[in-house]
Amino acid sequence: MGIMTIDGRKVQFTDEKNVLSVIRNAGIDIPTLCYHSEVSTFGACRLCTVEDDRGRTFASCSEEPRDGMVIYTNTGRIKRHRKLILELLLAAHCRDCTTCVKSGECNLQMLAHRLGVTQVRFANTREIHEVDTSSPSIVRDPNKCILCGDCIRACDELQGIGALGFAFRGTDAMVMPAFNKKIAQTLCVNCGQCRVYCPTGAISIHTNTDEVWDALGDPDVRVVAQVAPAVRVAVGDAFGIEKGKSVMGKIVNVLHRLGFDEVYDTAFSADLTVMEESAEFLNRVEAGIKLPLLTSCCPSWVKFVTDQYPEFKENLSTCRSPQGMMSALIKEWYRDPKNAKGKRTIVVSIMPCTAKKMEAKRANSFTKGEQDTDIVITTTELIRMIRNSGIDFACLTPEASDVPFGFGSGGGVIFGVTGGVTEAVLRRLIPEHDKVALDAIAECGVRGDDAIKSFQFEFNGRTLNICVVSGLIHARQVMDQVKAGEVHYDLIEVMACRRGCIMGGGQPPRAGNRTKAARAKGIYNADNMSIIKKPDENPMVMSLYEGLLKGKAHELLHNKDY
Repeated sequence: MGIMTIDGRKVQFTDEKNVLSVIRNAGIDIPTLCYHSEVSTFGACRLCTVEDDRGRTFASCSEEPRDGMVIYTNTGRIKRHRKLILELLLAAHCRDCTTCVKSGECNLQMLAHRLGVTQVRFANTREIHEVDTSSPSIVRDPNKCILCGDCIRACDELQGIGALGFAFRGTDAMVMPAFNKKIAQTLCVNCGQCRVYCPTGAISIHTNTDEVWDALGDPDVRVVAQVAPAVRVAVGDAFGIEKGKSVMGKIVNVLHRLGFDEVYDTAFSADLTVMEESAEFLNRVEAGIKLPLLTSCCPSWVKFVTDQYPEFKENLSTCRSPQGMMSALIKEWYRDPKNAKGKRTIVVSIMPCTAKKMEAKRANSFTKGEQDTDIVITTTELIRMIRNSGIDFACLTPEASDVPFGFGSGGGVIFGVTGGVTEAVLRRLIPEHDKVALDAIAECGVRGDDAIKSFQFEFNGRTLNICVVSGLIHARQVMDQVKAGEVHYDLIEVMACRRGCIMGGGQPPRAGNRTKAARAKGIYNADNMSIIKKPDENPMVMSLYEGLLKGKAHELLHNKDY
């Protein structure tokens, strides 16, 4: 433990890795555009510069705290320094701020207002570059890049993909894929974590809201929405609602008011995923083939495997993701003229994940030649649609989802957090339905924030070796060990985004540790409040197998290939 003096006040510190963390812990919000605690320190923007008692200035993000340090965070010299930095950044930045998709959410814009930058004295002499719209998930606008390197470090250090990097030097420096390829021509997995970390509009979501508005305005179209579990614990952030609180009922209400004809809960099809994946898992374990079974719910993970570990393609579960299953069900339901009633059906999927936009366009996301999921929008896009409508979301009365696909078990809801798929599968495997048995599963090692969770589960006299991973760089570590024969697993669950879908690339950004914890808690609270915990207890799911799915389960719920 040490003590430093910050703006005249004594502040204790223990294991903080830099002076910036100590200052923030003391209740002072030092500005920064390039610092994130989960990736390496880069020190590019220099906005976090502070001054010591000897007049030395330094970036607080890259300075280790030492006992006895005397720090000043807001001297006149430092204030002038920060304003000049922002002015220089703005000078080399596209200034179409009023029409930028990130306007009002842009960190650069917010800091300019906060620090009183009201004019830019320097001309923008940078060359104008083409906007990259090749990806179905993200848009790259090099003209709005401030060279903070956040996207590069997120892609490399969190996901281990390395689709982006620095090119050239000095005033010619740029962030781009190797050889200036389009992002769609790289090994990008569409996870959107680069967009989450980008402080400006240089990387944004490839938005599809105009298509949704057009569909809602067409009287000959039935617009059906499905809402993923993780969405319900993030939408409230934008409307002053307690962080992590489930607002599924309000989402259903607002979607109806926006004009959606039906609103379904993707937790329902998550139940179907559990039913199908648990059966597939048992078959493989008993036959001793194609193990470990790799989960297939996360499209970024699936692309990662098919791109970089093609020898394990057959280990991927043949089950479609909950999005894929739900959309296929909806389209099949409305193929019946009695249900269609002369209207064309468009399925809009509301997801926490930018990669779901890619998944919807995959060849195996088509049934009978028809694309199952017509449009995918993210949580962030839904928030913009609500704001655009002028509806007071916080004051809405909760409504129930529609039938027949509107009710999922608690096991379906927990798909939103890392380990949720595995926990739901384990619930399905055991015959017990009591609280003691379910608590034992929750405590077996499947829950928690650790990036790699490895544990054993006893089932029918057999020890199952299971691994739960979040973050693709950790998935690479596990897959390399499996490939080398260093470890053996029967089941591997991977979510590309750290902590699972609650922190997906389409969720509202700038979520700190408290928000992350609140979202996970919100998912588990929703599970706790659910009367039905297992998919085989969901009467709507079980009746579906004797109805719509009879003789069609494999066609509608499974992928033919990857």
